[in-house]
Amino acid sequence: MCIRDRYDGANPLHAQQARAKVEKFIKDKKIFDLTEKKTRRSNQANKYLHVILAYFGSQIGETMEYVKKYYYKILVNPNTFIYEKEDKYLGRVKDLRSSADLNSAEFALTVDRFRNWASMECGIYLPSPEEDRLVQLMEIEIERNKEFL
Repeated sequence: MCIRDRYDGANPLHAQQARAKVEKFIKDKKIFDLTEKKTRRSNQANKYLHVILAYFGSQIGETMEYVKKYYYKILVNPNTFIYEKEDKYLGRVKDLRSSADLNSAEFALTVDRFRNWASMECGIYLPSPEEDRLVQLMEIEIERNKEFL
């Protein structure tokens, strides 16, 4: 039987409850695992990423999915997204990490790198999330070009 509980290490009561549960598992010689739960990015952050990727794609004639995989992940942020794993039949292969697995700091860094690259290498300005009006204008432009992408 698997019983999962979630505890907040910043809450003294939760910390004590977690310690008690771990001690019981050890005393009873149980098998257990501990996992850290990362803070999830906000939906607003995910939306912003998709807007800048789709807008960039609309400017160069590529889909948002293509831009995300090949430019955002592979070209601009390879150290964050490309990793090697062992495949049962193929041996050592390279794969791409999901952007959903990034913590907030990693996410912000990868977005900043992409924005800088787009500006410096492609001459395409991608506004920051705080530039609300420009982000809205990007969304309008994406919608206008939707049928072509």
